[in-house]
Amino acid sequence: MFDTLSDRLAATFKNLRGKGRLSEADIDATCREIRIALLEADVALPAVRAFIKQVKERALGAEVSGALNPAQQVIKIVNDELVNILGGETRRLRYAKTGPTVIMLAGLQGAGKTTLAGKLGHWLKEQKHTPLLVACDLQRPNAVTQLGVVAERAGVAIYAPEPGNGVGDPVKVARDSIEFAKQKQYDVVIVDTAGRLGIDAELMQQAADIRAAVDPDEVLFVVDAMIGQDAVTTAQAFLEGVDFTGVVLSKLDGDARGGAALSVAHLTGRQIMFASNGEKLTDFDAFHPDRMASRILGMGDILSLIEQAEKTFSQDEAAKMASKLASKGGKEFGLGDFLSQLEQVSKMGSLSKLLGMMPGMGQMRDQINNIDDRDVARVGAIIKSMTPSERDDPKLINGSRRARIAKGSGVHVSEVSSLVERFFEARKMMSAMAGGKGIPGMPGMPGMGGGGARKAKQQKQAKGKKQSGNPLKRAAEQKAALERKAASTQDGAAFGPGAAKLPENFELPKEFKDLL
Repeated sequence: MFDTLSDRLAATFKNLRGKGRLSEADIDATCREIRIALLEADVALPAVRAFIKQVKERALGAEVSGALNPAQQVIKIVNDELVNILGGETRRLRYAKTGPTVIMLAGLQGAGKTTLAGKLGHWLKEQKHTPLLVACDLQRPNAVTQLGVVAERAGVAIYAPEPGNGVGDPVKVARDSIEFAKQKQYDVVIVDTAGRLGIDAELMQQAADIRAAVDPDEVLFVVDAMIGQDAVTTAQAFLEGVDFTGVVLSKLDGDARGGAALSVAHLTGRQIMFASNGEKLTDFDAFHPDRMASRILGMGDILSLIEQAEKTFSQDEAAKMASKLASKGGKEFGLGDFLSQLEQVSKMGSLSKLLGMMPGMGQMRDQINNIDDRDVARVGAIIKSMTPSERDDPKLINGSRRARIAKGSGVHVSEVSSLVERFFEARKMMSAMAGGKGIPGMPGMPGMGGGGARKAKQQKQAKGKKQSGNPLKRAAEQKAALERKAASTQDGAAFGPGAAKLPENFELPKEFKDLL
């Protein structure tokens, strides 16, 4: 969603590199480019003005760091202000001292409240809570049924005494759900309310009545991150009518310009608490302003990547794999181990999303977006078609075995050959890195090793032409070389070997003599 903004900011900062100091004109030009980039990203004008004012004041002030060059100083200032405009510190859920904690969802129809209720329930379940979803959207057709399906997928309970489709009192359902949660020992109640296609009095009154009935600990305003400037208008209307305590961004994986995320928190004074960035129940997490700012500026999001890895990978298993790679040149690390690692990575989510969290990967965005996650399944099918002995020692895989594996996995023989060859190369590289030897074939880097092959090749080339081992033949070659050198000196003079010999009576033309 922030790709266009990231590209524009990267191009702006690129123009600052190489400058020893920044003049006021440089700062003005940079702020102008940042302003255009934010406006093109659909950020609200008041938020843009406040942002640019802060950046310019800090850039022109005495904020100088000896460790940073001017371009890095501007990037740091922009990063800090992006964090501020996104809400500053990460905002956590406030839980009730005596349960259950009540969370009410509000927003327009189509913003994704019902789906988000399931995602929030799944997230809370992972946090060792016992959530209950409450169906208070009794207006929209099949809204209750949809919430039931979402709750089943998330593995959480649902309270839906009314069939919906215009039947039932949502305020009574919300009030009764609190008593039901207390009886059944649910510690979090998530109330899904009705929405409208636009702001109207009936919508606001119903939301206000539900709020008064359940006295929620948190009121989360769910906003579609793709609706642009209208998100700010809607947020301000809900702030006046319902007074929400936090914001949830849905559909953050879309390709819209995403200015709503940079505008809502600044203009409403309510922080973004959660972000939904995909269709799966797991594509949902707490919103971290500092991490989002880092991703917008193309600096990656290593902390989120580490958190996902910690959820998926076992430390004991990771240590076991590392020891296999470090010992015996990595020969103990087989295709079976590689497959288990690949399956662990795929559990973390889409490969393109994971790579997008790595610093500097913004320059390779097109290649990352072209990654097909089905390739992982194809590689898994090839490895699973091998025998245990072939997985442990891929060198056993000869021509006939490759044909059998290809037939068993439904791929061409060349794909099996390519996988085996790439595995050997990758194992060699990972083994060298695990042993602290650096990457084979790469130029030597401080602390990284490597570069041995290239160094040996350069030494070999520096030795010059080989001489004959026969003494007579070697003496003849040396004599011929001396004669060639003498002849070239006489013929070429200052022009070097091979220059043409001038005739004895040669004379420059008159025009050249006058010129000289």
